[in-house]
Amino acid sequence: MSDIIVDLNDRSYKIIVENGAINSFSNYLMHNASVKNLVIISHELLMKNYGLKLKNNLENSGYEVIEIILPDGDDSKDLKIYNEIITKMIDSNCDRTSVVIALGGGVVGDISGFVASSFMRGIKYYQVPTTLLAMVDSSIGGKTGLNFSKKKNIVGSIYQPVSVVVDPDLLNTLPFSEKVSGLGEIIKYGAIKDRGFLNNLYEWVKDIENFPYTKAIERCCQIKAEIVTKDENETDLRRILNFGHTIGHALESHLGYKMIKHGEAVSLGMKCSAWISHKKGLLNTEDYNLLIETINRLPLPKISALDPEKIMHYINFDKKNENGILNFILLNGLGKAIVTQDVSSFEILESIKVLHEY
Repeated sequence: MSDIIVDLNDRSYKIIVENGAINSFSNYLMHNASVKNLVIISHELLMKNYGLKLKNNLENSGYEVIEIILPDGDDSKDLKIYNEIITKMIDSNCDRTSVVIALGGGVVGDISGFVASSFMRGIKYYQVPTTLLAMVDSSIGGKTGLNFSKKKNIVGSIYQPVSVVVDPDLLNTLPFSEKVSGLGEIIKYGAIKDRGFLNNLYEWVKDIENFPYTKAIERCCQIKAEIVTKDENETDLRRILNFGHTIGHALESHLGYKMIKHGEAVSLGMKCSAWISHKKGLLNTEDYNLLIETINRLPLPKISALDPEKIMHYINFDKKNENGILNFILLNGLGKAIVTQDVSSFEILESIKVLHEY
């Protein structure tokens, strides 16, 4: 078992990485006799595979448990679903002592965290990520969000969980495509903070089914915990976690969330950002080739036709765009991400051409 601390003073919490953790989840709860009830927010299949057993274990420990099932897909991160969740919680007599348990991937974690941050001005919640991407990224750091008007995570808050409980065994039922999506985010961590880790990933991604997931998850969680500890509200350092995301989010919005997964879009966005870094002389050819070859080992979707104007439209509405100036993440060498405002629309559009070359 690995315990990793996100050190935020009175809002500090543990990221627990342990195989089989879902079966002993009650051990990680902050026990309080005044807790009204626990609210598990999840998807139908996840409740069937893991949630019902979790619910039974919690009920056997003396808790009243309410389950709220969300529709599948990124489209469930909207105000309509948010309204339905809040309505169910009110109808179930939830109050300020109620505790939310987000059992799912990034969609479940994002909307559950936002519900927890806003219900009665804030209640406690736990993240129990079930996808590789959520285990290494979205469940950590307190970012919550909803999509609105095809803009990803445009509504949200930063609200830290009580704890993040990561059980790598849950990956046993994860579809292959979701593993590929998560590997995109894992590669990001090597690119921005740990070249040695990226060297390992170059070898490990040759065999996705036998990839050392627990070891990789722990390293990614360590990196993210370190970054969030230093910059919780994304005023400086935390922005480097968005490497590949500016173009990645635009691709998701342009192509549709059902056509491309988040980690896949980020992988393609990293290729574009690496290309810009290389063209600007920040990333040497050896480092550039290592990163691109590592990404290319993933079975990513082929991109055929993209509308440049639509891509730039979504980028112009990106959350990283402040006062008309885009904060873009580049690499000043592998493991050395930087934030810059010196990336033009022309460079972005030129970089997208790279996506048609493989």
